[in-house]
Amino acid sequence: MRKLLRLTIVLAVVGVAHGQAIHPSAGPRLGPVYTLEIPLTDASEIDDLTALGFNVTGYAGGVATLETTPFETTLLSAMGYSITLIDTGDPSPIATTNRKGLGAYNSYESMTSMLEAYAADFPAIARLYTLGQSVQGRELWAMRISDNPDAEEDEPEFKYVGSMHGDEPVGTELCLYFIDLLLNQYGLSPRVTNLIDSTEIWMVPRMNPDGFEMARRSNADGFDLNRSFPVFPFHYVGTAFDGEALGDGGRPVETAHVMRWTADNSFVLSANFHGGALLVNYPYDHEPGFGSGQVAATPDDALFEEISLRYARANTPMFNSPLVTNGVSNGSAWFTIQGGMQDWNYRYAGCMDVTIEVSDRKIPDASTLPEFWADNQESMLAYLESVHIGTRGLVTDRKSGAAIWASVLVDENEQPVFTDPDIGDYHRLLLPGVYRLTVSAPGYIAWTENAVSVVEAGAVVVDVALSDGDVDEDGVVAASDVQQIANALNGEMGGFNRDVDGGGVSASDLQAVVDRALAVDVTLGKR
Repeated sequence: MRKLLRLTIVLAVVGVAHGQAIHPSAGPRLGPVYTLEIPLTDASEIDDLTALGFNVTGYAGGVATLETTPFETTLLSAMGYSITLIDTGDPSPIATTNRKGLGAYNSYESMTSMLEAYAADFPAIARLYTLGQSVQGRELWAMRISDNPDAEEDEPEFKYVGSMHGDEPVGTELCLYFIDLLLNQYGLSPRVTNLIDSTEIWMVPRMNPDGFEMARRSNADGFDLNRSFPVFPFHYVGTAFDGEALGDGGRPVETAHVMRWTADNSFVLSANFHGGALLVNYPYDHEPGFGSGQVAATPDDALFEEISLRYARANTPMFNSPLVTNGVSNGSAWFTIQGGMQDWNYRYAGCMDVTIEVSDRKIPDASTLPEFWADNQESMLAYLESVHIGTRGLVTDRKSGAAIWASVLVDENEQPVFTDPDIGDYHRLLLPGVYRLTVSAPGYIAWTENAVSVVEAGAVVVDVALSDGDVDEDGVVAASDVQQIANALNGEMGGFNRDVDGGGVSASDLQAVVDRALAVDVTLGKR
């Protein structure tokens, strides 16, 4: 009866708006915004509430935490929920320091000064960029750390993103601590030096600077940034490589900036920091057909669990979290959200991403920040090192050696990763095992690499030179190329490389070249 009443009242007043650019649970919520708790009969009620536009921000022990407007609070009461008010919607500003330094909550000004000083003091390995401005004109600072910070290199790209919720500031300070560690230990610590020499590391300490100034979860326009990314399959179904539109229009400006930055780079692994719980959760947060409390597994579920454990194992309070086993959980198994960043990163951009909840309290006393850094330092290093497992290589044009933007697909796994079009490098994270890889790109014959053996330490290198079907390298795909394959099948040795699809010359190579010739509209037997 209560559910029927809920649907009758809220569908009439709020409406279901999957056709909107932003999921309705994102907001906007302007004016007073309450934090409250309601007991649920089971986790499936979270999905009902989310579908109706409510923003569930936590779930533990059968109790859901929500952020609501006064109007939404009245609706919940009318729907029969017992409400416990946690926050009255008039937050006090976060106590900050205007003197830059670690171990305190840095204001926007002091954070900016710190980042500018780091870039000036370490010009050989650090660059400071802005991804764009927030609603109120604050920069979304991003620091790039690499041994050659102005160059594209054959190395994986990695990012940490802090405080996309303004009232969860610990992530910002962890990012600043980590930047300080990397820069000051380069050339001193072999471990840190190796990471910087082999990785393009990006740090965004504060994605939501306006929300921090207001001590509110949302941005200045009232949107929850971690509910405002495109939702699969309502806003997109494909990947960037498939030509699927970015879909950044009509979104909060901070979300749009991060989406464009992600699309402009080739990130392999990422994590974003939050507060209010202690765990690492990984995709999917939302998968059609699966509800809150149910595991919505990605094709890389075991891999996601392992890299999440690499973070949690090194963080004793997190590993012993009473909320989930060993401090890690599938996102949907905890509770489902729509419009989250990690699902979009994984599905659309081919970047593995997890959400790290680093503190039970959203804004713990600043005096405890050194303790949080002590708990997370090794975890942040270990998780970053995970970007170097699996297989990697360069994908190039067989004739010219030019880099190719290509898709790399593991057999029996539908989620591809993509090469960096500038260099042609790919980095496919994998657990130890034997895999079959297929590399494909428009205008080229797909190449399959069989029996790729991935070991525990490091990434095995598998370079691929794709053929466009022009076997004899005369500039066109024609009958002469088909003849080259036929000659090889008849035992002719030497000459050009006739294996165009991997695994040695076979009838599949012959068919592939014929298909390419037809695709480029060349009549066999004529030039």
